[in-house]
Amino acid sequence: MAKRVTIKDVAGRAGVSYQTVSRVINDKGEVSPAVRARVQAAIEELGYRPNAIARSMVRGRTHTLGCIAPNLIDYTFACYVEGAKAEARRCGYFLLAASAEQESEVAALCEEMLHSGRVDGLLAINPYVDGRHRCFETLVAQGAAIVYFGVGARDDVISSVRLDDEDGAYQATRHLIALGHPRIAMLAGPQNEDCVQCRNAGFARALQEAGLAAPSDTILTGDWSASSGYQAMQHWLTAGTSFTALFAQNDRMAVGAIRAARDHGRRVPQDLAVVGFDDMPLASYFDPPLTTIRQDLFEHGRQGTRILIEKIENPACPLERVVIPAQLVVRESCGSKLASSLVNQ
Repeated sequence: MAKRVTIKDVAGRAGVSYQTVSRVINDKGEVSPAVRARVQAAIEELGYRPNAIARSMVRGRTHTLGCIAPNLIDYTFACYVEGAKAEARRCGYFLLAASAEQESEVAALCEEMLHSGRVDGLLAINPYVDGRHRCFETLVAQGAAIVYFGVGARDDVISSVRLDDEDGAYQATRHLIALGHPRIAMLAGPQNEDCVQCRNAGFARALQEAGLAAPSDTILTGDWSASSGYQAMQHWLTAGTSFTALFAQNDRMAVGAIRAARDHGRRVPQDLAVVGFDDMPLASYFDPPLTTIRQDLFEHGRQGTRILIEKIENPACPLERVVIPAQLVVRESCGSKLASSLVNQ
């Protein structure tokens, strides 16, 4: 089957940006006669035909944005959507959010939203959780406006908004080190997620700077749920793994781990210090109140939507890679330097 000619192919043949090709196709914006002739020649040589996305752009904007997430019940994703919805409304746009749990569902959603002309652009949440990013990259090459949430784009054509996950994990681990903990365990999220790899790196960097080791038996992987936090802590305690502090890569796993520690007679923070990640609204009401890393999820949504609307209204606008800083919030789950430790006695 012959490879479909894309707007990016035309741009390469004409020696211009794909935004310039889009302006020629849609007869929008100023393009010099010489450049226009070069683009039109490339279109004819390659046999390019504007697809449904380009045709919908010619028909005019719908002032509706689409958002595709792996699910809409995850706390982080739901906050992204709320921030996006608020910014869209402020700018006179409507937000249509949908979930695609599997990669195979993404193409159909894009067809329904973009190719039907229902939306002017897409917000893609966690696009590297599987291969769904390939669908978005193809659409961008065809002229679609897309912005990524929760990750940094891996190419040079898609704008993105993400948290500084590595620095957040670094701050959390440095805090535990400063409290005097020589053995710090980490409960990571699913290893296929970009944010997890960044948090792993921040944890490792903090330990390395302090000259501390990270034995393999003190690192486990959960699935973001409280139950996986409970199971991980139960595993460590049953195995007699030695550590005095835990960095959990989200608040739910931290809470599950605290519950398991208590069920085994361990006190937090007296016997075990715990730091989470996210600063969920209930984090300050946990027992004990949870030390955690705050990420402004609403701001993620707001910034990503701002970028997407600017892209829709001005296709030639430059790429943006927004990195939102993480903030350590110190509460009572860490305590001070501990007098006792989690050891196999």
